[in-house]
Amino acid sequence: MKISASFLKIQDDKNKIKELDLLSDYMHFDIMDGNFVEATTVSYEVMKENAEHVFKPKDIHLMVKDIYSYVDKYQKLSPEFITFHYEATENIHEVINYIKSLGIKVGISINPNTDVSLLKPYLNIVDLVLVMSVFPGAGGQKFIDISNKLTYLAQQREINNFKYLIEVDGGINDETIKKVEKADIVVVGSYITDSNDYKAQFAKLREAL
Repeated sequence: MKISASFLKIQDDKNKIKELDLLSDYMHFDIMDGNFVEATTVSYEVMKENAEHVFKPKDIHLMVKDIYSYVDKYQKLSPEFITFHYEATENIHEVINYIKSLGIKVGISINPNTDVSLLKPYLNIVDLVLVMSVFPGAGGQKFIDISNKLTYLAQQREINNFKYLIEVDGGINDETIKKVEKADIVVVGSYITDSNDYKAQFAKLREAL
């Protein structure tokens, strides 16, 4: 299992972002518009500056309504993944095709209260499925058990020989990580960045596995 480190709570600290980048497998960019979710993140210009200190693959999570304009901006950062929310658009196939046309792997995300089976028409064409284990919009929330969704996704992948990765985001720590063992990637933010010892927190996560 890989760790995608979220720097949502340390966006103004370049040194801490550098340290996080050294220890993680991916770097998770939380992008919020104040529309799809109430919160907003820093401007694209600030994110671009942050990206200059990131050398691990970039995992960009769009919690936005105007998906195309954000894709057009953030594709300039050369991400490995751009993930958008199922709940944010009715034009899912079009969005998937657009992101793929830019040479970027595409992810689709669902909120905790969204039925995972609604993703079935898209599982053969996405590169990643991001299951939210908190409601998007704020860090530090309590983990919601979404293990049944992970089981479904793992079964669909095996039965159909699909290639997507399964990612979980929200409330991950050295205890809850044990509940998402079917995930390929976990997004971890507060558990690491609220600590004074990032290296120790990464070690605890990896030991828990």
